[in-house]
Amino acid sequence: MNIAFVSTFYPLRGGIAHFNTLLYQKLTERGHRVTAITFSRQYPKLFFPGKTQAEQGTEDDLYKTNAEVLLDSVNPLSWIQVGLRVYDLAPDVVLFKYWIPFFAPAYFVISLIAKLRSKTKVIYILDNFKPHETRVGDVILLWLATRLVDGYVAMSDKVESDLKKEFPTARYEKSSHPIYNIFGNAISKTEARQKLGLSESQKVILFFGYIRSYKGLDLLLDAMPELTKAFPDLTLIIAGEFYSNEQLYRDKISSLGISNHLLLATDYIPNDDVSTYFCAADCAVLPYRSATQSGIVQIAYHFDLPSVVTNVGGLSEVVIDGKTGFVVEPNNSDAIVDGVKMFYESRHDIDFTANIRAEKKQYSWDAFAEAVERLDSKLRS
Repeated sequence: MNIAFVSTFYPLRGGIAHFNTLLYQKLTERGHRVTAITFSRQYPKLFFPGKTQAEQGTEDDLYKTNAEVLLDSVNPLSWIQVGLRVYDLAPDVVLFKYWIPFFAPAYFVISLIAKLRSKTKVIYILDNFKPHETRVGDVILLWLATRLVDGYVAMSDKVESDLKKEFPTARYEKSSHPIYNIFGNAISKTEARQKLGLSESQKVILFFGYIRSYKGLDLLLDAMPELTKAFPDLTLIIAGEFYSNEQLYRDKISSLGISNHLLLATDYIPNDDVSTYFCAADCAVLPYRSATQSGIVQIAYHFDLPSVVTNVGGLSEVVIDGKTGFVVEPNNSDAIVDGVKMFYESRHDIDFTANIRAEKKQYSWDAFAEAVERLDSKLRS
């Protein structure tokens, strides 16, 4: 196939850019001609809660796709420019990564121009069909975003369900989020903890990723007093940048009196440092209030790290309760306490590492690329 892949790529940062890079590489490896087109401006500063939208701390060719930096999310002239560029490429498929309705106008204009070539199909890879955090205008934007889409790749049962509820006759493939293997090899727990100033003997759990309200960090903080009673040597690493009100979390930490049990690394974590945080931890904790799927579990799987997750979205599809981690009731700090306790009480009886290594074999980039290929064939049959 000749593919135009329009989304976020290096030098932009974050899990979606990493996902796109790895899929680009796999599609290219499988013999497809792929042209990556990325944003010159992904979000206006007014709407971006982080400190920078650019990748930090790496010049590794592993992250690079020679993406053409053309698309300004808020400049309609650039939408037309990208549409014309895609039209000139005469692709079989225009591939978009879709996660929020904000990009709907740009995607619509690009698709409209690209589809002036009758052979060109538009495929959305759906992180979410509906956003975690709703905003005014989302319904209209979702309507616009989906006007010209020929097919979808749904990345979890929840996304599949949302898609079918809105479009019962939608043409799609379902394929789960593959394992992130972009962060290098594991290092020893001893080395990782030395880097973070942690002792090898203490208990360490990890919350990783952008801090947004739907991810439930406040619930995990509420669980900490009870957890530290059970495990006085417990440390919670919070590794990720605040994307919601930082002061609310700081105030909660102070009121709960748990600061001595926290290691805060609340800037964006450069790719080269990711392994340190995962390899230092005994398990990852994802106390999400809502989810479709999560790349965080797939990073944890890459490092053979078990996870305690809430039973929302696609998390329980990936984490096998009692084998690769534990799945607990959402919106309940007591359930998080129980999940972490179950992990520590069972970790010498359950071979989490062996179970994860067996389970993660199904989450390959080849399998995801094959889903894109199957969908293209389905759209042309």
